[in-house]
Amino acid sequence: MTRVTEHGGGVWSLEVPIPDNPLGNTLVHVLDTGRGPVLVDTGWDDPASWKALSDGLGELGLAVADVHGVVVTHHHPDHHGLSGKVREASGAWIAMHAADIAVVRRTRDAPPGSWLGYLTGKLAAAGAPEEHLAPLLAARESGRMRTLPGLRAALPDREIAPGELLDLAGRRLRAVWTPGHTPGHVCLHLEEDHPANLPGRGRLFSGDHLLPGISPHIGLYEDPDDATVTDPLGDYLDSLERVGRLGAAEILPAHQHAFTDAPARVRELLAHHEERLTGLLALLAAPLTPWQLAERMEWNRPWDEIPYGSRTIAVSEAEAHLRHLVKLGRAEAVAGSDPVAYIAAAG
Repeated sequence: MTRVTEHGGGVWSLEVPIPDNPLGNTLVHVLDTGRGPVLVDTGWDDPASWKALSDGLGELGLAVADVHGVVVTHHHPDHHGLSGKVREASGAWIAMHAADIAVVRRTRDAPPGSWLGYLTGKLAAAGAPEEHLAPLLAARESGRMRTLPGLRAALPDREIAPGELLDLAGRRLRAVWTPGHTPGHVCLHLEEDHPANLPGRGRLFSGDHLLPGISPHIGLYEDPDDATVTDPLGDYLDSLERVGRLGAAEILPAHQHAFTDAPARVRELLAHHEERLTGLLALLAAPLTPWQLAERMEWNRPWDEIPYGSRTIAVSEAEAHLRHLVKLGRAEAVAGSDPVAYIAAAG
């Protein structure tokens, strides 16, 4: 049976499982509107997840066919994965920020294997060893890339504009652009009195931006065709401060559980990243490639116990922190190094 939680005021959350993932599930939120239920995120595209979503709606006396719209906080497959099936079953619209729609379109349009080629080159430039690159090259040759999630994700039909009050009958749901975890991540501020009269300004569907016990992954934004030097960690820290200032009475995240006192959680996350940046500067007393830096960073387990795929994610996170340190003038690339190594800036 799908676990359904009533949050009051016409809002519920459904636990939709993520296959083979330590997060366990995505909290899909159901928002009652004058034109029918609207979902905030949908969960992973998997038969068990689809059943959980359908069963959860059934416990509310609804069917997938009743869904009026889907608001997607960001393009990741545990959030956007089932959006297309929901639209097929109900005719619902799907809304997403333009920056993440661009990611979905680019992924759909890319020839098979192109992403693996890009990723292999990027990892090589970061100093990844041959034994890490070999499986990616083999996968490209075999065509296994076709089976990975997100390759045929549904193309949304509505763009979410920052600051927009979404067109939901009888509700006040405002989009808050919070880039960092993805370039187009949005939180959604329900600008209505809290049903339990908690002090503060309404409730916030926070997606992966603000979670009660996890710091979301912040890696580089991946666009093989764009040479713009982005700063995802800087974007995330700025977005965190903006969300903290909203003063929402309660946060309804996409993982774990609802919580209050968003400003306190924002302060914890800001302190966590400042501590991590300080630690990385100490490691950069000597030149290190992004791969070497990731090997030395503190993770939730020793590097030699981190699974293969998670190492790729860890290196992207190391690169995002390096990118931010370089932007701040606290680190710099070592001239002539190949692969590029970085060192703490003098002074």
